[in-house]
Amino acid sequence: MKSVLVLEDGTYYPGLGFGAGGETIGEVVFNTSMTGYQEIITDPSYRGQIVTMTYPLIGNSGFNEEDSESDSAHVQGFIVKEICDHPNNWRCSIGGDEYFKMHNIIGLKGIDTRALVRHICSNGSMFGIISTECGNVDVLLDRLRDGMQKRRSLVMEVTAKEPVRIKGQGKRISLLDLGVKKTLTKLLRRYDCDIHILPASSTYEDVLACSPDGVIISGGPGDPRELGEQRLLLEKLMGEMPILGIGLGHQLLGLALGGTVFKLKYGHHGANLPVKDLTTGKCYITSQSHNYALDADMADGVEITRINVNDNTVEGFRHGKLSVTGVQYCPGPADHPQDSACVLEDFLKAL
Repeated sequence: MKSVLVLEDGTYYPGLGFGAGGETIGEVVFNTSMTGYQEIITDPSYRGQIVTMTYPLIGNSGFNEEDSESDSAHVQGFIVKEICDHPNNWRCSIGGDEYFKMHNIIGLKGIDTRALVRHICSNGSMFGIISTECGNVDVLLDRLRDGMQKRRSLVMEVTAKEPVRIKGQGKRISLLDLGVKKTLTKLLRRYDCDIHILPASSTYEDVLACSPDGVIISGGPGDPRELGEQRLLLEKLMGEMPILGIGLGHQLLGLALGGTVFKLKYGHHGANLPVKDLTTGKCYITSQSHNYALDADMADGVEITRINVNDNTVEGFRHGKLSVTGVQYCPGPADHPQDSACVLEDFLKAL
């Protein structure tokens, strides 16, 4: 079936649809990973976004029941140069087109993804609409502008609806779920942690009721400046117990410490982003999915510990007096070697 992507600046890319039919509106971003497409599609951080894969062939190993980062798909739409019609892998349980239909994801293939990515790099990320129902660009632009006016609470869409406990004999962790990935809980289980996953709406009393040794604030979708209640919660918790912020949680911790955030031109989305640890001089290859970053001008007492090698943005910090640490990337993601998992290990050892 014919399909088209129309961006908010009027640029359009005709192609072919796959997966579900219909229309979808979201912020168009690109991901530079060569592998890990199933993890990307099920990553809550991509809620509300249409993801473009820069690698030209996607889906050659199909989909399985083990590699998802959550229990559902979260991308608003999915754009590829080519989708593999005949996947081949011993773990493959379902093919690409069937998977996208099952999860009601609207896909677009057959466009020049290089041209789209260059356009986003030059002009910044922007909203777009994919449609298999209408080919009139002017009509789709009107629908897109109407859709962009609708406000969504992305974190509340992906957070746990009620507390969940994963029992363990090790350190007791309160995990505030802003869009937690299964990779994080798997890593905590590796250290036999007693994990209490709490909804994003949890209160100060809810956190303390778990009697945690430490608190972890997960990654998630959207703009941290819109999470006023969660920021106030962190302000109350700081000084009470050790806190580690990851991804969106890292940005939220920075705001709670008096910092500011800004929107990146086209974000950091991929499994191959280099981060330098300023305390050791080591460089890690990390997995990231965010459109916002902390400003380097942090509050007094806050030390920047990690920076992005590509653009020198803040990738990590720690407070000199409070036991508060943040990292922008996901420690030890599933789709590449676990060389960045030391962040979590160091936090747990310090409890």
